[in-house]
Amino acid sequence: MSSKKPPVHTVPHGDGWANKREGADRVSKTFPTKRAAQQAGRETARGEKTEHVIHKQDGTIGEKNSYGGDPYPPKG
Repeated sequence: MSSKKPPVHTVPHGDGWANKREGADRVSKTFPTKRAAQQAGRETARGEKTEHVIHKQDGTIGEKNSYGGDPYPPKG
């Protein structure tokens, strides 16, 4: 059993973008652009060795990146 941190999601938020932990009620920080939010979210996910989920403007998932905790060799 791992004590993996919940994934970090980069999501549209009001007029800008924000990063939010999966399962959290509130966003952690807001950004004026998707690029800035994505960069901060990636750094957080890398530092915590968890997944970074990047959403599109419409809220659907556009991209997922994992920074640790993956089974090796990959299943499948």
